[in-house]
Formats: sequence, C-alpha cells, structure tokens
Amino acid sequence: MSEVKQYCWHDVIDSDTRDIYQSYERVTFIGMKPAVLLIDLYNLVYEGGSLPVKDVVKKYPSSCGIHAWNAIEPTKQLISLARSHQIPLIYSTQGTNRIQATNRQRNVVHDNSYEIHEAFQLAPTDIIIQKERASCFFGTPLIAYLTRMDIDSLIICGESTSGCVRATAVDAYSYGFHPVIVEECTFDRSIISHKVSLFDLHHKYADVMSLGEVKGHLDLRLSAF
Repeated sequence: MSEVKQYCWHDVIDSDTRDIYQSYERVTFIGMKPAVLLIDLYNLVYEGGSLPVKDVVKKYPSSCGIHAWNAIEPTKQLISLARSHQIPLIYSTQGTNRIQATNRQRNVVHDNSYEIHEAFQLAPTDIIIQKERASCFFGTPLIAYLTRMDIDSLIICGESTSGCVRATAVDAYSYGFHPVIVEECTFDRSIISHKVSLFDLHHKYADVMSLGEVKGHLDLRLSAF
C-alpha cells in the first residue's frame, strides 16, 4: 500500500529503505469508538507568524513558524469533522510546573503562552489536560477519560511530530489504544524530523493517514450503524 499511496516521506526515504519495510504493509483503520487528541496547539508554537522556521526561531525559539500555520486549516477541518460525528475532542497543553528536559533556549513565557490558540474554538464538552512531559499519558488523567468513554482509537494531531506526538503515539499503542496520526494536521520545526518520524511511526506503532482518508473511514463507520 505504501508504494501506491504517496506519503509525505517518499522524497526523504529512499526506495531501498521502503522496500525493507514492505512486510509492514497492512489495512489501516480507525476503531468504532475514536477520540481526537490535539497535542500542544498553544500560542507559543505560533509566535512570530507564518515565517520560515529558521527566521522565526531567532526571536521565538519554541515556534514552529510556517509549519504550524500551514496545519491550522486542516486541523480546523478535522475538528469540524469530529464534531459532525460526535467524536470527543481532547486537547493537551503544558502544565504549570514547566519541567524541562533540556536547557535549550526557550521563549519568554507569558500568561497566555500555553492557552490553546484562538484558531481552534473550544466547546464546553472539549477536554483539556495539562502535562509535564512529552507524552499526554504520563502523569495525566488521559487514560481515565478514554476508559470512561470506551475509546478504542486515538486520532492524533499537533506538535511536534518527533517529540510529543511520537511519545504519545507510542504510549497509546502500549496502553492498547489504536493510534492514527493525521499527516496534514501534524507538524515539527524540522521537515526532515517530521517526515522520518511519520515513516517510523507508521511502520511500527500507528496508522498515518491523510485528512481525506480519515474522513473516508469515519463516513464508512457512520454508515455501518
């Protein structure tokens, strides 16, 4: 299947490497009880506007620049799609303790830096969890929420692909939830990190899908009722 569908990583993963992973081909799917998990779509990653990352990080080290802004519209479409199917939406953001794994340069943090960006209109039914580490599962009530709602799949988007998205997808798989990562709604500071991470996740822990594929799966799921 990966040779038929042109995934975003085809221009950075050579054909020999893709051939090695042919045995990982399978039918991708979304379970009957999915939730959408939107990872770290807070103001900090959009600071500086839609400039190239190499320019915006000079002043805003935590910004994902143009990559974050390019993902806004497809993410809004995913949110609208989820609401139309009555699929729960769960947002993550940085916790107040701000535990840091490294001493890399970071933005000046303001009171609203970790608020969900205004492009994404929250509904009263949406859930927001605060986390201190990369994974949305670590030290948070996420599993309790998912268990209470009988969730079997997580449709994942947000940032960064090589960091919090990856850590969360691996933990979702480890805890028995089926992870689906939406290609256009996920982003990173580095295009190479983004594409290689999606390639690796798709062939080990998650189903990477386009937004159109997600819509198709959800429409098929709806027709099954």
